Amino acid sequence: MNTFTRFTLFLVLSAAIFSCSRKKDTFINRNYHAITAEYNTLFNGEMAFEQGREEINQNYADNYWDILPVERLDVDDKILLPDSVRNQNFGRAEEKAVKAIQKHSMQIGGKERNPEMDEAYLLLGKARYFDQRFIPALDAFNYILYRYPASNNINHARIWREKTNVRIGNEKLAIKNLKKILDSDNLEDQDIADASSSLAQAYINLNQIDSAVVPIQNAAEFTKINAEKGRFYFILGQLHDRLGETAEANAAFDEVIELHRKSPRIYYVNAFVEKARNFDFGKGDEEFLLDILTQLEEDRENRPYLDKIYFQLGEYYTKLDSTDKAMEYYNKSLRSRSSDVYLKSVNYEILANINFDRANYQDAGKYYDSTLINMSPDLLEYRSIKKKRTNLDDVIKYEKIAEETDSILRLAGLSEEERIAIFTRYTDDLREKAVREMEAGELPVYTASIGPQNNFSSASVPPAGEGNAFYFYNPLRVSRGAQEFLRVWGTRELKDNWRWGSTAMNQSSVNAQERLMDINLDNDPLYDPMTYVSQIPGEQSVLDSLATQRNLAYFQLGVIYNENYKEYELAAEKLEFLLENDPQERLILPAKYNLYNIYGAQGRLADQERLRNDILQNYSDSRYAAFIRDPQSIQRDENSPDLLYNALFRKYEDQQYQEVIDEANEYVSRFTGDPIVPKFELLKARAAARLMGVDAYEKALNYVAVTYPQTTEGRKAQNILNTSIPELKGLEFSNDSIPTSYKLIFPLDNPAEEEAEKLKKTIEKALSELDYNKFSVSIDVYDIDQTFVVVHGLSEKSRSLGFQELLKENKNYKIDRQAFVMSAENYRIVQIKKTLRSYLDNY
Repeated sequence: MNTFTRFTLFLVLSAAIFSCSRKKDTFINRNYHAITAEYNTLFNGEMAFEQGREEINQNYADNYWDILPVERLDVDDKILLPDSVRNQNFGRAEEKAVKAIQKHSMQIGGKERNPEMDEAYLLLGKARYFDQRFIPALDAFNYILYRYPASNNINHARIWREKTNVRIGNEKLAIKNLKKILDSDNLEDQDIADASSSLAQAYINLNQIDSAVVPIQNAAEFTKINAEKGRFYFILGQLHDRLGETAEANAAFDEVIELHRKSPRIYYVNAFVEKARNFDFGKGDEEFLLDILTQLEEDRENRPYLDKIYFQLGEYYTKLDSTDKAMEYYNKSLRSRSSDVYLKSVNYEILANINFDRANYQDAGKYYDSTLINMSPDLLEYRSIKKKRTNLDDVIKYEKIAEETDSILRLAGLSEEERIAIFTRYTDDLREKAVREMEAGELPVYTASIGPQNNFSSASVPPAGEGNAFYFYNPLRVSRGAQEFLRVWGTRELKDNWRWGSTAMNQSSVNAQERLMDINLDNDPLYDPMTYVSQIPGEQSVLDSLATQRNLAYFQLGVIYNENYKEYELAAEKLEFLLENDPQERLILPAKYNLYNIYGAQGRLADQERLRNDILQNYSDSRYAAFIRDPQSIQRDENSPDLLYNALFRKYEDQQYQEVIDEANEYVSRFTGDPIVPKFELLKARAAARLMGVDAYEKALNYVAVTYPQTTEGRKAQNILNTSIPELKGLEFSNDSIPTSYKLIFPLDNPAEEEAEKLKKTIEKALSELDYNKFSVSIDVYDIDQTFVVVHGLSEKSRSLGFQELLKENKNYKIDRQAFVMSAENYRIVQIKKTLRSYLDNY
């Protein structure tokens, strides 16, 4: 090709390219921009859009416990910053759509000449839709309807607009417009499927389930996409189930099953599960259902869904009252890998209820804990389960105390030889387990070192109770650290630069398994029976304390099982054990009276009569004997806990703090096990605060919070400890020249009731005669030794001192006694912290 030809060709090509202006409506211009937009910009945008859709489908977790949404899209409430997107693929798709519009749109004479621009706007709207920017998406779809009424994408745009309306809550408008679309001509089958599915979703959102049936059925029949067909038929089955139409629901699920591998496996498995839930055990063939579920379980393709299959097998055996077999499958469901958090919570709740019904309250409490962990707090059942679990707190607490103290006391009652024999068997089992683990190449519970033998000396482990804070004194921490080292670094020799070089994994290094087999377990205290024998207490005072704790726990359990759960057999067992094991005197009579009522409820009339005679003969003056003689006297009992508490509270209001403390101690002892005891303890704590200050208050509150953590009073005490006590302890005195409210205080030594009352009346007389109406007088208890007569309402320190001088010099009053002036805030601090001496010495 000569130079002239090349030059001519260059000019022709340049003319062709530069003549492709968006402002000229020529054949070349139109086709150049249409082809470039379709096969370059829009193609890349469509690819990004499909990748985004695929990512949503992979990450979306369907909730098969509710009606599935027609479309997989998890709408969140997250607010994005400007120019940010939720999904980069949809951001890229939108970017390509905008670029196509900017670079290739041919608006000439008010008309679009590029036939691909409607595709660009449709992609723009869909990308915004799936990026959850529904209003901008609506703008894009409306633009197509306004600017391109003759477009072959007009039906697509109309359907997508109504899908967007459904998303933003305009269901009624969407229903109206979708019905118009479905009534129009020239709709393709997929358009009918898309419009019908959106119409069904609008009805579902409005909870018009019956109206959604026909549209979703049409969508399932007309769609050409098998994944959609399986989903739509599954939703149809769910709708029929919700309407109580079991036969129609099963027919829909059969349609899903017939698709088999043509649609996602999850629909296939769940269709079987739903049919199993609809099974009529009164009329159907139970063996046939079991065969189907067993085949599902054994099918390798169903391994990702074993959690659902095992759960349904558990439900099957529950229906047959084979509770133990059902529990086995519920536990299998929990052990299977599962992303269905709600299914986990259901499994845990069922197991909790089974244990609760069997009176295994400790296990039930653990299962309820797991239920709450896996359940959303927004669900209605969360509150009821939370309440049920809270009610078990006392049972679990006292069962644990009873179990631990029983074990220790039982061991303490054995001879030395018997103890050694028991723990020898225990340590032999531990040793066998450790050897098996070592043979498998795992470290035992305690290993002294990781490197070759004798690189480090073995750490000696102090006896339990002396503290195991140091890393190498804690066998469990050492074992975990050693296993983690081998997991990360493998087998390493102890030498310089052990991390580097190719010798790190050299076969000449000491083999880990061989070293494990060389570990001497005899030097490990964990496998020495005497480690455990030495921890059994022998001092009588310690054993007596443990017996006291055990007896109180058994009494509380007996009362709780009787009153809260009506488990009379368990309640009787606990109280009978208590009475057989030398209980404290204060527990004997309440335990016998509770047993008397329990025997009556059980119909053990002979035992009830025996206890009746015992109480009437040996405790004839007690309130329990009165209750037995006349059960109606419980209603008018003047010494009932509630009446005594009310009387004691009135004494608290009258500042009789020492009496409140003394009587509260008496009532706590008298009413052991009664729900009102924590109220007496909290009232006693408040009285202690008034009499002895914030430190005594903190100590008393801590006792209430620790001893009664499950009660309202215990939680209130803990809340005060967390919030108010730090604030009160942080109070500091301020300069008395700043405040605007003062108090004139006359201290009196206790007992000072008569003297304080006389002084108060004298001051009140002075205030009345001098017309000081804004002042007031009160008698405030300071501590055990002192009481204050306080004049309130003084605005300045100098006026307070002047009023004191007036009371002293005026012949009508002659109050010549020690007094001091203090700001209202400082007086509050003095009363809270009981630091009068510190204040007087420093201010």
